[in-house]
Amino acid sequence: MIRIQLIENFYNHQKPIAFVCHAPAALVHVKAENGEPLVKGKHLTSFSNSEEEAVKLTKIVPFLLEDELKNGAHYMKASDWTSYVKQDGLLITGQNPASSEAVAQLLLKTLKGEKK
Repeated sequence: MIRIQLIENFYNHQKPIAFVCHAPAALVHVKAENGEPLVKGKHLTSFSNSEEEAVKLTKIVPFLLEDELKNGAHYMKASDWTSYVKQDGLLITGQNPASSEAVAQLLLKTLKGEKK
């Protein structure tokens, strides 16, 4: 619960938030100031169903993140294991571990007030 409040507090106070790979799972229960899910209508990415299948974890993980985020968000992905990043306002997401550096660079640019 504290993590959800922290994410909501950052976002609602105009601070960027960034997530890579499976970390966007933390957004599933986060709400915007209007009470709607934070991810509703947002363009984002995360570890994909096909990547989960490739590592043979689809039967082990509690839910498939791609499916969960598609319930309200505009989920997008690139080819498996390639770096892919989406930014929607203050929300920055990366598809998989290969996206970590690109997410970090985009977060730094956002913190500095630079445009993509």
